[in-house]
Amino acid sequence: MGISIGLVGLGSFGSTFAELFKAHPLVNRIALCDREPERVARFANKPSFQDKFSADDAYTSLDEICRSQVDALAIITQPWLHAEQAVQAMQAGKHVYSAVPVVSLPDGDEILDWCDKLVETCGRSGLHYMLGETTCYRPQTMYCRRQAAAEAFGHFVYAEGEYLHDVDSVGANLREVRRRRLASQAGQEWAAQVQRSGGRDLGGGPMHYPTHSTSGPMHIMQAHALKVSAWGFRPPRPDAYFGNEFSNETALFQMSNGATMRICEFRQVGHKDTEIFRIFGTEGTFRENSWVDRANATPLTVDEMRDPLPPEVEEAFRSINPNSDFYGGHGGSHAYLVHEFVDAIAHDRAPAIHAWEAVRYMAAGVMAHKSALRDGELLNVPDWGDGPG
Repeated sequence: MGISIGLVGLGSFGSTFAELFKAHPLVNRIALCDREPERVARFANKPSFQDKFSADDAYTSLDEICRSQVDALAIITQPWLHAEQAVQAMQAGKHVYSAVPVVSLPDGDEILDWCDKLVETCGRSGLHYMLGETTCYRPQTMYCRRQAAAEAFGHFVYAEGEYLHDVDSVGANLREVRRRRLASQAGQEWAAQVQRSGGRDLGGGPMHYPTHSTSGPMHIMQAHALKVSAWGFRPPRPDAYFGNEFSNETALFQMSNGATMRICEFRQVGHKDTEIFRIFGTEGTFRENSWVDRANATPLTVDEMRDPLPPEVEEAFRSINPNSDFYGGHGGSHAYLVHEFVDAIAHDRAPAIHAWEAVRYMAAGVMAHKSALRDGELLNVPDWGDGPG
């Protein structure tokens, strides 16, 4: 029942997942792929990898690893490459785990085209795709998912999602992130392409990377956006990072379950980095790590909110470094994302964040940005259906 998996992209983010994928008890073979060979060597030479990795499973291109016999690929590359590489991998017969977002490009229509191609390829091939959206496996989301299953919210009324990440954040400076991305081989090619076309840099407005804010409410309510009206905020002074784009965008959505959803994507804000949501129902509400009803507000700890992992998976992850927290970054979501994908592929079931769910998070942001460019015009949000039954 074990699977083989290739890790594509071993940079600063992809490398944080390598040990988790390798340690999972349902993974019996690991392949490594990066255009920069020293990144592959970093893991290929580690004693802890020798039981599941052989020298024949080192690759320097996606084309090469797509011709291998591995069952699945975890694609953690540059964001403008995600959708194209996921489609290529599925066309080669591989299941796909993709880092967020589905794709980040300046042109919203091109993003929607890739959403369409992704769903079509996934449906036609019968292969599984999972978006590695960290918000869906934060402790708060796990708790709310259980409460929704128990119908403790009653009918959903209103939800908020926000991702506040200032461009000059002390913890994760976005200017430095961009500098590192553009310094890579893929980044240099992207910069040359942008220069040749006279086009815009990287991803467009903040709502072209909306998944940290849209996914929490949509995942918990199991509802998608029908209509959106949005507004943007432009930097008060010229800033090369933003160019002519909005630095902050706020959107109001009509949802398929009758609720209203407000989403904020801010990149210029005097606030510590925050990735949070609030969910309001007729019977109960979740906000600020508390469950609230008509009589009480009950604060919750991380351990109370977090789902347990299967004992054998937790033991394997703890063995990576017994003296450290094995859950990983983004609120401890990394371990759960790895387990969900590996378990889904091993048991041939649709992952929790499958292609049809993933494109709903993305399309909501694309149409919000379009609305903001049109001064809040109410726009319909495209949808590809519910996907696997």
